[in-house]
Amino acid sequence: MRTTPPGYFTSRWGLPEYSDWRDESMSWKEACYIGDWSFLWERRFKGPDAIKLFSDISVNSFAKFDIGQSKHVIHCDDNGKVIHEGILSRLSEDELMLFGRGCFWADYKLRHGQYDCTSKADDWFNLQVSGPTAIYVVEKAAAQSLRDVKFMHSGKIRIAGCELLALRQGMAGEIGFELQGPMTHHKVVYDAIMEAGKDFGIRKLGGRAVFINHLEACFPTIITDYCPAIFGDDMKDYRDEFQAAMPGFAATFNIAGSFEANDISAWYRSPVELGWGKNVKFDHDFIGRKTLEAEVAAPKRVMRTLVWNAQDIVDVYASLFRQDHPYDYMEMPRDQRGFMYADKVVKDGKLVGAATSRGYSYYFREMLSLCTIDVAQSEPGTEVTVIWGNPGTPQKEIRATVFPAPYKTDNRRANLASLPNSKKS
Repeated sequence: MRTTPPGYFTSRWGLPEYSDWRDESMSWKEACYIGDWSFLWERRFKGPDAIKLFSDISVNSFAKFDIGQSKHVIHCDDNGKVIHEGILSRLSEDELMLFGRGCFWADYKLRHGQYDCTSKADDWFNLQVSGPTAIYVVEKAAAQSLRDVKFMHSGKIRIAGCELLALRQGMAGEIGFELQGPMTHHKVVYDAIMEAGKDFGIRKLGGRAVFINHLEACFPTIITDYCPAIFGDDMKDYRDEFQAAMPGFAATFNIAGSFEANDISAWYRSPVELGWGKNVKFDHDFIGRKTLEAEVAAPKRVMRTLVWNAQDIVDVYASLFRQDHPYDYMEMPRDQRGFMYADKVVKDGKLVGAATSRGYSYYFREMLSLCTIDVAQSEPGTEVTVIWGNPGTPQKEIRATVFPAPYKTDNRRANLASLPNSKKS
């Protein structure tokens, strides 16, 4: 199955470029950024059976889920392939807030099940402040300490007179906070963060750099690293609802790259294949449990980072200046068209994996990708080959080396209490 999307060169998410993508991609290593994820869907679930609903449809355990705590929840089909995922926060004893496309799946299962629970769409902003100086920016804007906020927990704060939640988590592998509250407060909070960040080197995160942090820190993303498992005949009713509810750009799933298969399910991924196996807990019944029990016990494929050979990459660009047919262009720092670009990964002529999220890290000065790869070839240091180029076009064999995922050191859980009280950029 293959579709060829129309070409365009702006961010799929409509986010502009600000100081330029190289500077922006350095922000979460040297200082911090503010990124706006307010386009995400959010939905509020309330009632005695709210947690039971999510326990039934998620691989995660809810044996412990404190008020103020959040979880990265993952929803799978009967075959253990990911449908959707998102961040679920417990606001009170019987009230949950879900950010992400999983809102649609959770609401669908609620309406087709027997749960004492209500569901309604909400309109919250979601501003992410992440990087080594993020703690200082948010504390200055809120005029209060956040050192006691644990990872994946929220603190209640006030910025510019607006009450909001500060969820300690982020997508850059660094200390980060997601600031969440009613959309009516979006602009005043955003402006206050920018003002507070002047002394700490804050940058606005634009559309060209926005997913490089996902690549370096290994946060696989729908459409980019996997297609949602919604295209089977058994999912038609849900798929029709889902696609009707989504804007056109988010309801279209386009595929490109050298990876080929006869069925869309070849682009599906399980939590184990995406590096989320630790989230799968078997203390409850959930959709896909039987399949995932076997896979967790004996994984066939796992998530790794590939570092692509620099000389081979240079030849891809050099081909643009030769008279013969050039290789497919590698957009810098990564493709902006918003489709799943999956490339074949081979070893000794045998298919061993699929590379996704190909992107240039200005920080590491390397071309990287994520890779769902056979366990036998997953040892760091293993040499493999990536096939670059769509079928029917000139293809280039690019040497690559297997590295751990995440590639960048994960500093999200740093001890905030050990940090100095003040830091200037």
